[in-house]
Amino acid sequence: TVIVTGAGSGIGAATATRFSQEGAAVVLAGRDEGKLERVAAGLANARVVSADVGSQDGAAAIVETALTTGGIDVLVNNAGIVIDGEIDQVSPEDWQKQFQTNVFGPYIVTRAAWPHLRASGGNVVNTSSVSGLGGDWGMLAYNASKGAVTNFTRALALDGAKHGIRVNAVNPALTRSELTRDMLSDQDLIARFRERMPLGAPVEPEAVAAVIAFLASDDARFVTG
Repeated sequence: TVIVTGAGSGIGAATATRFSQEGAAVVLAGRDEGKLERVAAGLANARVVSADVGSQDGAAAIVETALTTGGIDVLVNNAGIVIDGEIDQVSPEDWQKQFQTNVFGPYIVTRAAWPHLRASGGNVVNTSSVSGLGGDWGMLAYNASKGAVTNFTRALALDGAKHGIRVNAVNPALTRSELTRDMLSDQDLIARFRERMPLGAPVEPEAVAAVIAFLASDDARFVTG
């Protein structure tokens, strides 16, 4: 059983699809039930839960839905938002909103799932970003939130190892999704990304989903952190 948050589009939808194709029961979680239902309609053994990943009630609902399958083997913390702008353009409310989803969300959902991951010897894969490894112009709140996810992953991997739980993250660059729609229309920006990405830009969500599936698999049983 695999939980995928932010499963209504982009990397999340591609990841849910990939795990379903691999034979897993998949729990698709997110705020927009309509989007989740559209993705789930094409999958075998899929459940949908409309929930705010940044709330304790939402985290509990996600885990409870997954437990109807009998247990939890993989948690993919993928839900995220982007609010760009320089420091005098990002309001305290925008900053808090971004951290609530991007940082508190992975913490609170993982915390709720943790005893069940211990029971199954399962693992966690977080969606961070290259923006969590360095800075970007005009994206300090997103950079800060993804930097937190990156180091959360490293620290949780250390703590999880003694329980048999692996924790990893993917750090994609520009990926084709609803989240990046405005960016994808900026041809000058795309050209700059192509200079930074030897294999080209933007990345397709399915390519990121393939890496997530690998990290969650037994093939990666000695990969953590």
